[in-house]
Amino acid sequence: MNKRVYGVLGISSVMANWNADFSGYPKTTTSGEVFGSDKAFKYPMKKMWEDAGEKVLYIKSMKLAENKGETNLVPRTLKERYEQIFHVPDLKKNKDVSQILTNLFSAIDVKNFGATFAEEGANISITGAVQIGQGFNKYSDSEAQEQNILSPFQDSKAKDKNKDGDEAKNSTLGTKIVSDEAHYFYPFAINSNVYNSFVEMGVTQGYTEEDYQKFKNASLTAATSYATNSKLGCENEFGLFVETEEDLYLPNLDKYISFTKGEENQKNLIEIQCDKLLNSVRKRIKSVEIYYNPETTQLKCDIEDVAYFNIFTMQEI
Repeated sequence: MNKRVYGVLGISSVMANWNADFSGYPKTTTSGEVFGSDKAFKYPMKKMWEDAGEKVLYIKSMKLAENKGETNLVPRTLKERYEQIFHVPDLKKNKDVSQILTNLFSAIDVKNFGATFAEEGANISITGAVQIGQGFNKYSDSEAQEQNILSPFQDSKAKDKNKDGDEAKNSTLGTKIVSDEAHYFYPFAINSNVYNSFVEMGVTQGYTEEDYQKFKNASLTAATSYATNSKLGCENEFGLFVETEEDLYLPNLDKYISFTKGEENQKNLIEIQCDKLLNSVRKRIKSVEIYYNPETTQLKCDIEDVAYFNIFTMQEI
């Protein structure tokens, strides 16, 4: 692939929790800004690829393991996951590092995001062609909501008895924490030349147009498709893709994006404020594409020669 790609990916979260911290609340910086990590964005993409039959290395997979006569459900180690998806009997017996590299590059998540593969006899680090930054929420009135949930089961730890001597029948309480509404915008950049040294070794063909299209398709649909209990309500909302010449270097573009919540029954506004920057180098830009939901969102954009698409139908607007 003889180009670079820069862009922004937007996720809306309505009564959902896109990326929780260890307390269960939406992840925040020390100054209180709500954000989502790159891992939160990559995970549904990996799940989508895995469901489509692609090799995905860096994702949790479970196995049954016996320990002291007990059978438990535990995650596989990196070694076990590698052996599983590449059908290798024992990684320790594989001394051919070139074969290990070839296998790693055949995994779609490694091809896009890189890998740190620290196993006995093969300490390998691969910087990914695709780099995704932290996605900050640009809706200033976002608030976390805590919902109490009544369990249908009695608390097994309850020891209290009522006045008649019967065991307490109170069910345990759980909580579900969501954002009432949040809008995350992630910057990303793709450098197709990052694998050149590995191409020279003969272990990969490099980052290809096919790899890019697989990333692009997943990045625009994976959040919408990943409907778990906490993620139902999270949707792909926006995508900006700027394809440039290989030697054009642009900053993170998320800083040029603003979000304004629409009044009642009015559309939200996403304003793209990097028009002066991109128009000044337009001759070195191959294409600019913007994906959004025209039913809920209006755009303010003065970038020259932009193609607009419906993010759900993928049809040009």
